[in-house]
Amino acid sequence: MKKTRGFSTRANHTFYNPNKDDGAIIPPIHLSTTFTFGNKKGYDYSRSGNQTRHILEHTIAELDNNAYGLAYSSGSAVLANVVALLKPQEMILFSSDAYGGTYRYITQVSHNQGIQYKIIDFTDKAQTEEALKNNPIKLIWVETPTNPLLKVVDIAQMAQLAHKYHAFLIVDNTFASPILQQPALLGADVVAYSTTKYINGHSDVVGGALTTSNEDLYQKLKFLQNAIGAMLSPFDSWLTLRGLKTLELRMKRHVDNAEEIASFLEKHRKIKKVYYPGLFTGEQGRIVARQMARPGGMISVELKEKYDVKKFLAKLEYFPLAESLGGVESLIDHPASMTHASIPKSEREKIGLSDGLFRISVGIENREDLLEDLSQALENL
Repeated sequence: MKKTRGFSTRANHTFYNPNKDDGAIIPPIHLSTTFTFGNKKGYDYSRSGNQTRHILEHTIAELDNNAYGLAYSSGSAVLANVVALLKPQEMILFSSDAYGGTYRYITQVSHNQGIQYKIIDFTDKAQTEEALKNNPIKLIWVETPTNPLLKVVDIAQMAQLAHKYHAFLIVDNTFASPILQQPALLGADVVAYSTTKYINGHSDVVGGALTTSNEDLYQKLKFLQNAIGAMLSPFDSWLTLRGLKTLELRMKRHVDNAEEIASFLEKHRKIKKVYYPGLFTGEQGRIVARQMARPGGMISVELKEKYDVKKFLAKLEYFPLAESLGGVESLIDHPASMTHASIPKSEREKIGLSDGLFRISVGIENREDLLEDLSQALENL
């Protein structure tokens, strides 16, 4: 029986053994675009399969407790390949509180090709089941925690509903990473990532990945990956593998810092509301306790209405205004004008995404420096 191994052990010792000829400890980058026909490992063209990419794919699958993995050129490419499973008039169900790029692709690209969609609040079980009962839904795309309001969705409950109505559940696990949350163990059919974020963790690679243990789904998605051509390059695969080796260590520091910052901001007189899973109570708090090892490194915050959010953002030193998240450096984002600008203002307001909300990706810097920076920016408003 195979001994259970910890995350960092698996991240560093999956699907690669030092070559007997040269003893290289770190997997090499296989840059070749083509391979001699009939080689022992069956490689033919790098779009179809590449040794460096395969190591990454197997490693992420291993961390998710899944059997198969696929690596893509971006998180958006993962979504596009998953949606390509659908036939015209079939439907995808996704969250009212979703990443703007998810909303943009489903409503403005795949919908124009005949794919139907429905938007719903997954924290409302009755509403979710009603949608599944009355619509030809084949795919359910769930973010948890969501972007940017950080709502948590009960993955086990969603898996039961999905399978009751013969749909596949895809969980976007980008904000939690496999260190903090294990959707496959809770029933998800596919786990998806923007590896640009925590998995790579150094803001120098754009990439995406998915994992599954459903062989039929894997074969269909692998065909689409090859046919569409949105795979991750060998060099980007190698860089992502390098980042993945320290994921567990980085996530601990991200969360340690975020917990302190969320607590500080919640008590500040100029703050209206803090959205952070570690502060949730009631059913949301119980879901966090059930399915997350820790509450994550992302925080969303609303200033009180009389304060200018753009003035506050301009006063920060260690939180540059930038899109993306999950890197070693702290970043701050204004969703209404940046990551979620593609969602109409009326739709943003329906879900509570105000123009005064900002989203913090808490980095691994010294905690006291980050707290002092936020404090001075708030005091100088």
